[in-house]
Amino acid sequence: MLYTDGACSGNPGPGGWAYVLRHPASGKEVERSGGERMTTNNRMELMAVIRGLEALTRSSAVELYSDSQYVLKGLREWLKGWKAKGWRTANKQPVKNQDLWMELDALTAKHAVTFHWIRGHTGHPENERCDRLAVAEIERIRS
Repeated sequence: MLYTDGACSGNPGPGGWAYVLRHPASGKEVERSGGERMTTNNRMELMAVIRGLEALTRSSAVELYSDSQYVLKGLREWLKGWKAKGWRTANKQPVKNQDLWMELDALTAKHAVTFHWIRGHTGHPENERCDRLAVAEIERIRS
């Protein structure tokens, strides 16, 4: 199971991402976080998923939990069309964050990923944990 979250103070502004990766059989967990000085919330949401999937050492079945509709709709609905249209939106505009979407597309192709949306800031333990880690990265960058 992969739980992710991204945060940004200002948009753009300093941002943080975090993930918690839990092996369902062993219960072993890995958590990581990072951030950037000038970024957007959407980029941090994408980075959380990218870094979480990069942490996997072999092809895996992954249950991805995110509070980001942007990430989940992008993966479920928009990505195929963007690729077919040469990374253009329905309005023929360049896809925002194309670099990260391309990375994420390559990573999800290596795994069997099932997507789950969870409402953010409603007490979901792993989502709250990721949020705290991401916000801590923002504070680290500011200081």
